[in-house]
Amino acid sequence: MKEAYINKDLNVEIRDVPVPTAGPGELLIRTVVSGTNPKDWKMPKMMGGDPANHGDDIAGYVEAVGEGVTGFRPGDRVAAFHQMFTPHGSYAEYSVAAAKSAFHLPNTTTFEEGATIPLASMTAALGVYQRLQLPLPWSPVTVPTPLVVNGAATAVGAFAIKFAALSNVHPIIAIAGNGIPFVDTLLDKSKGDIIIDYRQGPDHVNEELRKVAEKHTISYAYDTVSDEASLEMLSKVVDAENGKIMSVIPKEDSVIGGITVLGSNVGHIHESAKEGFKVGNAEFGAAIYNLVSLGLADGWFSGHPYEVAEGGLAGLEGALKNLEAGKASAKKYVLRLAETPTVLKE
Repeated sequence: MKEAYINKDLNVEIRDVPVPTAGPGELLIRTVVSGTNPKDWKMPKMMGGDPANHGDDIAGYVEAVGEGVTGFRPGDRVAAFHQMFTPHGSYAEYSVAAAKSAFHLPNTTTFEEGATIPLASMTAALGVYQRLQLPLPWSPVTVPTPLVVNGAATAVGAFAIKFAALSNVHPIIAIAGNGIPFVDTLLDKSKGDIIIDYRQGPDHVNEELRKVAEKHTISYAYDTVSDEASLEMLSKVVDAENGKIMSVIPKEDSVIGGITVLGSNVGHIHESAKEGFKVGNAEFGAAIYNLVSLGLADGWFSGHPYEVAEGGLAGLEGALKNLEAGKASAKKYVLRLAETPTVLKE
């Protein structure tokens, strides 16, 4: 099969390699579409190492199921989150993922849309529910509960808004720029949701946030930008007594001026439950992915806007360099594997 390997200079080499097999608890998936994520260029560029397949967003057909897998069978249409930093990622004709981090795609959901969901949606769900500890959708909040989402047009930001809205978390204060028309479709203005345009400058953003803070105590923020400037900005309005800021940076939690800044690691959903416990993040992930599958089928959940990078795996290098250059606004790049030169078509 064909598999793409990315080196530290973001050059991509397509190799002929054996088809992998599904281990216990895993699915072998014939990859129809692969998603892309910012980490796919950041990891090789910043960490170096041997060239590797860094893709983690899979959409395709189940080819085989490993020992102990229930709920999936060959031929099923699925999307899945491949375990980061392990072999057999999504930039290949066949990929491997844990069954707990896979979910069924209804016929109404394209593989392109499905490939935008796994990693970004789970990053958002872990942040909203496990880290910020906002209520799950079946126990929605009943009082105004402001949530600031900085970088609302990013995939993680948009999915954070979607999950928060499922839990009736409002008002949502979305900070965005060029992606504002898209973000506007996610908000409920009747519940006080607003958009702040960061293109008007930091003074404008600070003033608009201050106006919200005068009406509501802001205890929660999801910061998909996660640099020093955004942390400083949010720290001015998030409550200093019990406020929490969710970062997308993998780091230890810290307390700054009374505000807890939470580190992020979506890879936790591939870890076993802690000693002495029956369930953990892996089971949380399985439950959320099943919820997403239901939402796709019933029409109240959707993926992220996308752009197809032409040429299949041959288009990966250009997509990664576009991501590095910040050219993806309110969209994700996806690759159709069948467009890769010499790959057999369906």
